[in-house]
Formats: sequence, structure tokens, C-alpha cells
Amino acid sequence: MTQTTTERLYSFEEYLAYNDGTDSRYELVDGKLERMNPPTFRHLLISDFIQDNFKAEINRLSLPWLCFREAGVRTGWRKSRLPDVYVVKAEQVMGLLDESAVCQSAPILVVEVVSPDSIKRDYRYKRSEYAALEIPEYWIVDPIESKITILLLSEGLYEEKEFSGSQQIVSVTFPEIALTVEQVLSAGNVG
Repeated sequence: MTQTTTERLYSFEEYLAYNDGTDSRYELVDGKLERMNPPTFRHLLISDFIQDNFKAEINRLSLPWLCFREAGVRTGWRKSRLPDVYVVKAEQVMGLLDESAVCQSAPILVVEVVSPDSIKRDYRYKRSEYAALEIPEYWIVDPIESKITILLLSEGLYEEKEFSGSQQIVSVTFPEIALTVEQVLSAGNVG
């Protein structure tokens, strides 16, 4: 379960500089710091698999894009999220190389891997924030429900398509990527 600090509201700039002396990671939600629980190993394995596949596709197509895991995305005046994976144009981070790894403009694609404590956050809150930021494509990878939901921005709102089992995932950002839901979810297993 995430914990929210309530002693004061933080500006985005204060959030970027915040350090409580621990390894805790925080999202900024309406000026409040929300401490994120460490991910499960399944969560990390799935995120790694997706990042590896995105990077391979970016390299294969020689795209001027970068793929990051667990870097931040500013989603509002006093809001910043920590997506599991996201893809940005290289130019979006060129001027920020020595600053906190928080992208301040909309990524091309964002992926969230659902955990028991993030269901409402991933399906509801992040969905509305990512749509407001105009992120064109948002993947919700849900190992709990054994499905992947691809949300594509259309006229300010997301239209969604669910994939499950052996269905191949259809991505606008990576139209030639050949991944099934089973492949993605099985990456969360060992052995």
C-alpha cells in the first residue's frame, strides 16, 4: 500500500530535489508525496522484458527514441508519476541529462504493470493524467487479470482494446512488434 506524506504540499521543483535519506521512491500527487512500495520480482521481470523488446525495436528501426524504466513523468503542476517503462524522443531529454530523470513533456508510450496495490492508480488515476498530458499510447499490463489493455488517445480520451492469451498485441507506436500477452506475462516467471 502506498503511503502519503501529509505534513506539507511540495512544488514540482521541491519534489525533484527531495531526499529523505532512504532508497524510497515517491510520486507527487497534488503536491503530496506518495511513497511507492518496492515492486515484486514478477513486476520487475515483466518490466525488463518489455523494455528489452522496446529497445530492440527502437534499435532495429534506428529510431531517435529512448526507453526508460522507472524514470519519472511530470503529469501536472504538482504531479509526477513513475511509470514502469516509457518511450520518449531523444530530444525530450537532451537538455535534462544532468537533472533528475523526470521527463517534463509527454512520452510517446507509457507502460504500467499492475500490482495488487496499484490497480486503481493504474486503471483510473494514471489513465486520466496520461490522457490530460496527451500521451498517445498507454499500456496497462495486468498479470492479476492475465490481460494487457492498450489505450490510444483519440480526441483527448483513451479508446481501449484488451488483449489476452495468445493474442498478438497491436501497438500504434511499434506496429511491427511481435508480442503476445502470454509472452509478456510469462516473462514474470523464473525457470
